[in-house]
Amino acid sequence: MIIELKPEHARILERAVKSGMSREQAIDQAFAILEEQFSMDDWMLANRDAVIAQIEEGFAQSERGELIDGDEAIGILQARRAARRIA
Repeated sequence: MIIELKPEHARILERAVKSGMSREQAIDQAFAILEEQFSMDDWMLANRDAVIAQIEEGFAQSERGELIDGDEAIGILQARRAARRIA
């Protein structure tokens, strides 16, 4: 299959080659990123109602003044991640 690249895409591909990647590696990485994006889209669609419910709960907490600062939120997320690794 022959694909004609837009000039801006060709520049990105050449930049990847200059950084040490082969053209094939750069294209493989681009497709991996697209596949990950499609997987995330599929997950979001499959979990749409749960995501909406969590967003609504977050807004409600915000309106009640139940916010936490960024550092505390990061700490909570790190603790959750560590707990999943242990389990």
